[in-house]
Amino acid sequence: MSIFSRRHGTLVPIHEDNAHTKDWLVLLEAATVVGQDRDKLRVALTTQDRKLVKKRRLFRKPEYFLVLDGYDPRIHALYFCPQLYKNEDGSLVPLSGPEIGQLMAQALEGGAIEKSPWYEPADCVPKDPVIKASPGMEFDSLVVDAADPKASGPAPLRAVAAPDKPKN
Repeated sequence: MSIFSRRHGTLVPIHEDNAHTKDWLVLLEAATVVGQDRDKLRVALTTQDRKLVKKRRLFRKPEYFLVLDGYDPRIHALYFCPQLYKNEDGSLVPLSGPEIGQLMAQALEGGAIEKSPWYEPADCVPKDPVIKASPGMEFDSLVVDAADPKASGPAPLRAVAAPDKPKN
């Protein structure tokens, strides 16, 4: 990569643990659909391909950034999700990216902040994230039941105790 090359897109800071995984990247969008019958969250992007930028600073750990076109922290929330599977006829079938995104949107819909879909151009970046997690919600122990195709409401959540992690 050249020193003078241009990056197209917004640099989104990510944790170094997520920099080199093959997890699904799910970008959720809140407060962009108007009307009576609408979901609070919309899946804007699901992909396993990503463009990373690594910035090195003197006497510090390197920082990792993800390059995303059109990312706006006022309406977007970024999540990493491992490959999910569903049980069909006794065999595990991997879910596609859009299906994983829909499950995440249904699970996080209760925490989405209700606000107007417009904002002033001079508005600064919000202090609170678009999706607020409840105090007891841990994604390591979150189980999402797939919604019935007939049901239009959000899928119910069940909390499951996370297994004990071995200490190194």
